[in-house]
Amino acid sequence: MDATLTKDALIEMIRDKVGFPVKEAKEILEIILEEVKLKLEEGKEVKISGFGKWTVKEKRSRPGRNPHTGDRIEISARRVVTFHPSDKLRDSVNKAYAERDGQ
Repeated sequence: MDATLTKDALIEMIRDKVGFPVKEAKEILEIILEEVKLKLEEGKEVKISGFGKWTVKEKRSRPGRNPHTGDRIEISARRVVTFHPSDKLRDSVNKAYAERDGQ
């Protein structure tokens, strides 16, 4: 039952639930995703109340190993995006799992 939620599926949901034409629904979704991306690129956090928060974290370079060869390598410094669900989302997901598993 694992299904990926795609942009096309989101566009169809917007079209079905709000009644927008596909072209307008696609524009709305693209605008939202582009704004989220731009804020994260600027190093700012993105918070959607009741859903969660995306933040950008700086990772320092560090020593590591190539898992195939065992050779030591230097893992370069980078920025990573992390997501922290809101308490409301976390509770909703846990409740859904509990109901599905019959607990």
